[in-house]
Amino acid sequence: MSSIFSKIFNYIRSKKFPNKQGVIVYIDGFNLYYGLKEKLWQKYYWLNIQNLSLNLLKQNQLLKKVKYFTARVSSHPGDPQKSKRQITFLEALETLTDTDIYYGKFLRKPIRCVRCGKTMNIPEEKMTDVNIATELIVDAYANNFDTAILISADSDLSSPMINIKRLFPNKKLIVAFPPNRYSVELDKLAYDTLYITRSHLSRSQFPPTVKKADGFTLVRPTSWQ
Repeated sequence: MSSIFSKIFNYIRSKKFPNKQGVIVYIDGFNLYYGLKEKLWQKYYWLNIQNLSLNLLKQNQLLKKVKYFTARVSSHPGDPQKSKRQITFLEALETLTDTDIYYGKFLRKPIRCVRCGKTMNIPEEKMTDVNIATELIVDAYANNFDTAILISADSDLSSPMINIKRLFPNKKLIVAFPPNRYSVELDKLAYDTLYITRSHLSRSQFPPTVKKADGFTLVRPTSWQ
């Protein structure tokens, strides 16, 4: 479903359900990615997150915004095309309407090997949970949503959920767990929980090629097919 069809979809829904509930979807990009990776579902990496969000809505809900949280990765000798694939995917996401991308960063964290005693600097993604928490609380305070759908299983996000429930008891917080991901803490705090299935993913893919506003054509990475 292209961006124009997404707008038509929302327009028809708004007319059919005048008392619609406004929804913002917050996507923990790496939590979703690693869930797919562990399931060996690389063919679903070419994911149209706006379509995925629409596929999670109930009939009386209207998608207002999708917020995607990630960090830019670096290539390495074992995977020299890693960064290029991500850039292609992020540029595809940038073609979507009502979709914003928020970037964290990777920091090198020294990890000591218990077997050999050597210390290695392992990249660790930072700021995603802080960025999600900030956007959730700001949007709740600004009354930007009636319902928030959080796609993540990161228990660190329990703190903002607790505070939103305390300060804004009329706001509904729904957690959609990525494949192979679950959090007891988030489950207990959520108004409701969903599970992202193979069906959700297969119905939410970009077409093989995506055209940018400047006319450049993005092609789905071959390893994701």
